Amino acid sequence: MREVVIKALLVDPSNNCPVVLLKDRASRKALPIWIADSEAISIAFGLQNEEFPRPLTHVLMKQMIENLNAKIDKVIIKAVQDGTFFASIYIRNAQGDVMEFDARPSDSLALSLRSGCQIFVEDEVFRSEAIESPFSEEDEFHDFVEDDLDLGEFRKWREWAETETEEA
Repeated sequence: MREVVIKALLVDPSNNCPVVLLKDRASRKALPIWIADSEAISIAFGLQNEEFPRPLTHVLMKQMIENLNAKIDKVIIKAVQDGTFFASIYIRNAQGDVMEFDARPSDSLALSLRSGCQIFVEDEVFRSEAIESPFSEEDEFHDFVEDDLDLGEFRKWREWAETETEEA
């Protein structure tokens, strides 16, 4: 298993779909996972440490888990089949027992951002799906994000989400 970190949230210019980029801590490789708009919003807010006036689903899940005296132990991207990734969230209860819950990778990642838990990818998944990082140096990555990345789509989703929250 490889430990990864959420390196970026990007928009695929070919189809305007959000992509989360998971960077391997031990190599220059990264795992791109295409995700849905709503999870992209939650991940974007998690990356920016911003909150809505009312809790989003992943914030609510974290609060519920903590109020039950449990904690999110880790998330694992476990498999890929026909381009669809599968993940599990591991929760440790107050007695120390660990429970595994099947989850979408995007939900797992959004929850990991809020809990601070580690993210892992099974070796087989990483070998078959990872790419060479498009950024040779850390500075090059930051330059790309600051100069070339158009976050206009995420801003639109954020405005939409804020409107939806205010109406709820």
